[in-house]
Amino acid sequence: MTEPISQGTDYDYIIVGAGSAGCVLANRLSADPQCRVLLLEAGGPDNWIWFHVPVGYLFAIGNPRSDWCFRTRPEPGLNGRSLGYPRGKALGGSSAINAMIYMRGQAGDYDHWRQLGLDGWGWDDVLPYFTKHEDHYRGADDFHGAGGEWRVEPPRISWPILDAYREAAAEVGIPATDDFNRGDNEGSAYFEVNQKRGRRWSAARGFLRPALKRENLRVITGCQVDRLEIADGRARSVIWRHDNEPHIASARGEIILAAGAIGSPQILQRSGVGRPEWLREAGIDVSYPLPGVGANLQDHLQLRLVYKVGGAQTLNEMYAALWRRVWMVAQYACARRGPMTMAPSQLGLFARSGPDVARADLEFHIQPLSLDKFGDPLHPFPGITTSVCNLRPTSRGWVRVPDADPTAAPEIAPNYLSTDHDRMIAARAIRLARCIAAAPSFSAFSPEEYLPGADVPNGDDEALAKAAGDIGTTIFHPVGTAKMGLGSDPEAVVDARLRVHGLAGLRIVDASVMPTITSGNTNSPTIMIAEKAADMIREDATRP
Repeated sequence: MTEPISQGTDYDYIIVGAGSAGCVLANRLSADPQCRVLLLEAGGPDNWIWFHVPVGYLFAIGNPRSDWCFRTRPEPGLNGRSLGYPRGKALGGSSAINAMIYMRGQAGDYDHWRQLGLDGWGWDDVLPYFTKHEDHYRGADDFHGAGGEWRVEPPRISWPILDAYREAAAEVGIPATDDFNRGDNEGSAYFEVNQKRGRRWSAARGFLRPALKRENLRVITGCQVDRLEIADGRARSVIWRHDNEPHIASARGEIILAAGAIGSPQILQRSGVGRPEWLREAGIDVSYPLPGVGANLQDHLQLRLVYKVGGAQTLNEMYAALWRRVWMVAQYACARRGPMTMAPSQLGLFARSGPDVARADLEFHIQPLSLDKFGDPLHPFPGITTSVCNLRPTSRGWVRVPDADPTAAPEIAPNYLSTDHDRMIAARAIRLARCIAAAPSFSAFSPEEYLPGADVPNGDDEALAKAAGDIGTTIFHPVGTAKMGLGSDPEAVVDARLRVHGLAGLRIVDASVMPTITSGNTNSPTIMIAEKAADMIREDATRP
């Protein structure tokens, strides 16, 4: 699977990136035995145990074996802090290290895309693509599918303190719900997860592995794509390095970038496709000006409020005792249950930040543990984390390459909290989190606010926004850097069929094409985009 390829080999489709979208595309396009498909992945195989044990994200994020370990530029909105910016580095991409939360977003997200003039992207249009590949534990109904490649299961552990938090949320007006994925996710519930019998179910396991037996699909790992070869207005070849040797392959049909919201704009920019002034500053000749490449970066900033609690068990003190850690391993080994099956967040809440908001614009990820940041030890006291993010930020950032070197880390500037709107929503979010913590059902645990701290006044919007900058961090949802839009949009990179404006033979199929971020976790929407794109690619190939 990792052997070099001879120079000049032709394929019908070359897919760059074996992340969530690339794995779907490889499966669907290679289903036609007449099509030769090449899938290129810069990371390695997914043969490490922590890619498969759910709690492995604790060991994978920030580890150069599994994470590209990017960092943002110092962020003014975060009071000058630079953040780690995890991106998966293996087959399955970020689905091999992410939170495993199955979330589609809201019907209004996709209806908004349609209102932007993007025909075929409304909620009613995309719902069949969500259900097509779904294998939901409750079976098929009007909103869910069964028997597909993307397994969805309930969590395999519960926590009394999270049940109490859910009751407290109801006491302040956030009702319980039994399904976040029917178009309106307002309410509280335990997150459903992409797992199968206690193991992580990545896009590589669900979509790529079943297709590997096909002789017309070739997968190469450990190859760093340098650039695309563009001639006469068409993308013709992909140039990459494998074991420090250069290689090239040509596409008779299409080249499909699926390297993600960080990777795809990098490859375009190194190919001379992008904003001319950025390219010139990086020492790259402009082959095709497309100003939107790398612009429009959007991400969900999570504000991590931490509470010390009493009278309830959390993972902090469980993990501190050696015998309990041994018991956790035994639980997992014997029954695939217990804390080792945990996603990073277990309980979810979706709420409106105020009466002036038409649909839920806040998402809470509630965790029965606390730590300063991923990779740090758990706190030495019983604690929970209530992470809350603004689902529809108005801040926009960018991604750009510093030079033509394919191994150079990109410059990433999310520009968090750079608008008055986002700072206002951050203040509201902290207030709502505090309101829930003070509700009767949760106050029984004597919560003491550890971060940002009770000394931050609740009535001071500016102080709350500054505190948000101190405790905010990425929740790993970058999108939008090759946005889908009409030709009249100066920042649009692809059209509604995900074809790059002005360049033949080239599509982009990953989270970078989202014109606006979805109201929730972004992995499953990315898989839906790839499912829909595969249909469009096959349809366009049959047209005269």
